[in-house]
Amino acid sequence: MTSDLRNRLLLLLVLPLMALALVGIWLDYRSADEAAERHDLRLLRLLPALADSVLAPPIHDREPPLLLLAPPVEDFLRQNAGYAAYSVRDTSGRLLLGEAWVHAGVPTTQAPEFHSMEYGGVTYRVAVQRGRTGAGELVVALADGSDPRQQWAQQLLLRVLLPNLVLVAAAGLAIHWAVRRAFKPLVELADAVERRSPRDLSPIDEAASPAEVRPLVHSLNRLFALVNAQAEGQRRFVADAAHQLRTPLAGLQAQVEAWAMMARASVPAPLSLNLDKKQPLAQEGRAPGAIVLGVDQIEKLRNATRRTSQLAHQLLALSRADARSVDAQPSQRVDLKDLCETLLETFLDVATGKGLDLGLDVQPVHVSGHGWLLRELLSNLVDNAIKYTPAGGVVTIRCGVRRNAVGPTRVFLQVEDDGPGVPEDERGRVMQRFYRVPGTVGEGTGLGLAIADEIARVHHALLILGSGAQGRGLVVTVVFAPEPPAVVGA
Repeated sequence: MTSDLRNRLLLLLVLPLMALALVGIWLDYRSADEAAERHDLRLLRLLPALADSVLAPPIHDREPPLLLLAPPVEDFLRQNAGYAAYSVRDTSGRLLLGEAWVHAGVPTTQAPEFHSMEYGGVTYRVAVQRGRTGAGELVVALADGSDPRQQWAQQLLLRVLLPNLVLVAAAGLAIHWAVRRAFKPLVELADAVERRSPRDLSPIDEAASPAEVRPLVHSLNRLFALVNAQAEGQRRFVADAAHQLRTPLAGLQAQVEAWAMMARASVPAPLSLNLDKKQPLAQEGRAPGAIVLGVDQIEKLRNATRRTSQLAHQLLALSRADARSVDAQPSQRVDLKDLCETLLETFLDVATGKGLDLGLDVQPVHVSGHGWLLRELLSNLVDNAIKYTPAGGVVTIRCGVRRNAVGPTRVFLQVEDDGPGVPEDERGRVMQRFYRVPGTVGEGTGLGLAIADEIARVHHALLILGSGAQGRGLVVTVVFAPEPPAVVGA
């Protein structure tokens, strides 16, 4: 990660430096070009003065014409001594005055011309013009070796390219060192997290981290806290489950131990049971080694077995309702009316045996979800209602649509009973696992509503507890969110 960031930073900084170097080269060239244009204008103004400096033809043949340099030309040659020269030639190109190397051909017109030539390792700008002089029509030329445009190309490497290359190389080294130094706390943080034990979820000291890394450290601490809370919840869940299983198993073990002691105290023989609660089998006629059990003992064994079985089933349901395991399974279109009718048939015999009126008030509605989980949810709600409603009570299963004047239409699932209900100040706590309202009559595990709430959350639904008709009993309503959308109608 650090190496990649270092390379990216190096690239992001070197490319602008190179772009700036190119801009510098272009600006330097433009500056030299403007200076060269000024030099060309200067040479152009001096050419007529140089032509006027030729005052008369030669007195004798093979002698040069009479020359008296005009002050501007003389000042130019003096100021640029060693880098300036002139020449005067006739129309055939023969040198009459000046330096022989200053030549650029004979112009065919009287318009000034400019040429570049190299002499003695110096590039000169030569201005040539053909015109009338005191000695007749001649060709005058001025050479200037101080033209910045001519020197710019030669000095490009030394003045522009080399400094910029050195700058880019120095920037690369500086970036490499700076990134290594800047990311050292992040690397140390990564090493510290990697060296941690899976059980070590203690927070990282944010104050010891740089300000730029503190948001990451804060997020890591928050993640550690969430994982720690989840692990702690799992530990509490296992401890509570073990505690809840211990009670029925202890009762079952006590019964078995009692029977074992009775068996050891008698001669081995087939086991016989006395189903009369009051009287054991008559001593006479009982087979030697037989164990006499009352109906109450058998019922205790049965109840303990049922409670253990129900608890194991609920623990399995709670584990299967975990959101992480459910998210991997595809959703289905669930018919809530059909689900309610099926659960009515399932619990009808139990409710009738207890003397309850189990009713149905349903509409044809559908939701998107997991059918087996919604069945488990409704089963827990109906089982709780039947378990805690006294004989002669009424339990009603409902499903339908809530139409609000403001807001979207929502599908609901509801179970109402006229039992003891849940006090308002206890309704938040009964959703906790293994919690039972103090003073509750009957046996239970405290997992029914917890499972229902977990399944509701998986389906993005809200489980609401309320009071029944006339403030009696309990109404448990599951309101499904508009998304995933619910389809109304068969």
